[in-house]
Amino acid sequence: MVTGSIETPRGGRYAKQLAGHWREKASVTEGSDGSVAFEMENGARVRLTPTAAGLRVEASSIEFGEVVRRHLERFGTRESLVLVWQQ
Repeated sequence: MVTGSIETPRGGRYAKQLAGHWREKASVTEGSDGSVAFEMENGARVRLTPTAAGLRVEASSIEFGEVVRRHLERFGTRESLVLVWQQ
């Protein structure tokens, strides 16, 4: 499991946008706290949780995390989103 975060006031918006984008490719579960979890057919998983300061990302592997990072950063190009992985 790898974790990271993105600083943005619109974390919930980006979580929902990725959910819409992957709805056909993954099992998507939305939590009452605004979190969104995805599970791909190959078992790769990610949970996006909006926070007051941004968006927390928890991915099942760094490889899948990088796929998520590229999508989120592309969605947030205007805002110059950057996903920072924790060591």
